[in-house]
Amino acid sequence: MAKRANGEGSITKRKDGTYHGRVYVTTTSGIRKRVSVYGKTRDDVREKITNLQAQENQGIPVPDTNMKLEDYLTYWLATVVRVNRRPKTYQGYESVARVHLVPGLGRKKIRTLRASEVRTWLAQVALECQCCKHGWDKERREPECCAARPKACCRSLLSRRMVQSIHAVLRNALQNAVREELIVRNVAQLVQVPTPAYDTGKGLSVAEARLLLRESAGDRLHALYLLALVMGMRRGELLGIRWDAVNLDRETLTVERALQRVGGELRLVQPKTLASVRTVPLPPIVVKALTEHRERQAQERAAAGIEWKENGLVFTSRIGTPLEPDNLRRSWYPLRKRLGLEIRFHDLRHSAVSLLLDLGVPPHIVRQIVGHSDIGVTMKVYAHASLDEQRKALRKLGDTLS
Repeated sequence: MAKRANGEGSITKRKDGTYHGRVYVTTTSGIRKRVSVYGKTRDDVREKITNLQAQENQGIPVPDTNMKLEDYLTYWLATVVRVNRRPKTYQGYESVARVHLVPGLGRKKIRTLRASEVRTWLAQVALECQCCKHGWDKERREPECCAARPKACCRSLLSRRMVQSIHAVLRNALQNAVREELIVRNVAQLVQVPTPAYDTGKGLSVAEARLLLRESAGDRLHALYLLALVMGMRRGELLGIRWDAVNLDRETLTVERALQRVGGELRLVQPKTLASVRTVPLPPIVVKALTEHRERQAQERAAAGIEWKENGLVFTSRIGTPLEPDNLRRSWYPLRKRLGLEIRFHDLRHSAVSLLLDLGVPPHIVRQIVGHSDIGVTMKVYAHASLDEQRKALRKLGDTLS
């Protein structure tokens, strides 16, 4: 047998029948170190060695138990989050790590990081902006003064939900370090953060919903508004619908993709959660709207001629290109202004859930229609009984007791 090259790795069989592999890799501390891997079969160990060598070739260091949090976050994002999570999730985690965690705790060693340090730092980032007392710009999601004078104002005003997101990213990263036996316990789990008050927006009443559909009847995106209001679909899900997922004969729609801007380009990705992948029946009002929309799209395709960019999407621009998610507001804002409504586009989804629950549809059915990951989300975040419904329920109880 030819002699193995330096750093190629070796595999030996142990007395208990398992296999032990050794290979030289570069750790996050910059030291080239011989690490061990174990497996039930020689092939298992060989695969682990190959993976380590592939990471070495890509310049991805292996974690060192004495590494700083900044180095570990770089490793975790590259080898765990990017590989196993959706692109948009990776983008969000990377942003939180770069903007908040690395500047605040990046120099701390993960092995000696204490819960009190995490708790103190989170309390600091949650403080309101001290240099001014301006209000909060909901559209820009920052203090109003920052929008007017971005260089002259502190941007430390964070919502409870943002603080919770920062804590969640740190907790997930350290939990992975526990699984890889780099640290003994996850100190972030010992720290509690304020539970955010979920803002579900304003739901439409039945009269307002009818007015919206009547006002948008001549709009080229009427079918999109109808799907949002009746089916409770998310913006990305709506813009990611392909015609091959729509069966107008069987009156069904399969939600299996979402359109998102990731890394500067539009991509069709998996929906938000596993429960978001679903096949739902289409009521006649939606079937009619989609049929008319398909005919309108055929006319636009003919008018565009060679400029048409076919991609199979249901909702496109006038030349067939995907609709930019953020640009949907260009058609939505004028429509809501004509109606005199101050609601976000996402509030149409909230309206669908509320209207279905008000009609007495069981929560587990509503959950399946809109693709909530858990029925608790359906009830806790969206289900708000109207004053009339509360009055009716209490009257029924009073009549029973009288």
